[in-house]
Amino acid sequence: MTPRIGILRAAARLDARYAEAVADAGGVPVPLEDAAAGLDALAGLLIPGGGDFAPGPSYPAGVRFDLVPEAQLAADLALLGRALARGLPVLGICYGMQLLARHAGGSFVYDVPSEHPEAGPHRLPEPDGRHAITLEAGSRLAALLGSGRVAVNSSHHQAVAEPGRNLVVVARADDGLVEAIESAEPHRFVLGVQWHPERMEREHRAALFGGFLAAAAGEK
Repeated sequence: MTPRIGILRAAARLDARYAEAVADAGGVPVPLEDAAAGLDALAGLLIPGGGDFAPGPSYPAGVRFDLVPEAQLAADLALLGRALARGLPVLGICYGMQLLARHAGGSFVYDVPSEHPEAGPHRLPEPDGRHAITLEAGSRLAALLGSGRVAVNSSHHQAVAEPGRNLVVVARADDGLVEAIESAEPHRFVLGVQWHPERMEREHRAALFGGFLAAAAGEK
């Protein structure tokens, strides 16, 4: 049976490239019209990019945050919790990776330029802007992408500092910022990436989404 993949966004608000990447990898994309949607018919959950988490301390006046509404954040966290409790494979992209860490009690860099002025650029021009990341040897992510060094796109100013319980860091940029996290339990497909694989080259996109769909189909 073709795996049905829930995508945590209503169709009207969803970048079509997420659904296309799922379909190209052999799945049926199912946009979730609201975060209270049921998971019974789904084989996996994709959490796409989104807005910012509200920072704790004050930040310079010039720093702008596109905040996720509190009600949406609470609903997203609840749906993610249900998916994880059911053992569904989960792929988090950008905001989706940060939501995984938020659910796990992780900590965050709320604005990279002001907190880490020595960091390299992480808002790169589309479609060709790239920076290098280093993958953790032996990780699920490294097995999917097949290389210790990968060039990825980047369009974020928030980042994960510590991933939280049962998650481990599996990729970093050259400036040390976290670029990917995954489940500490090797048998579980729970993966978050800070970049946007749905916008990447076909080979990269196929490797990452292919691994996700294989897990959703019950393959190892």
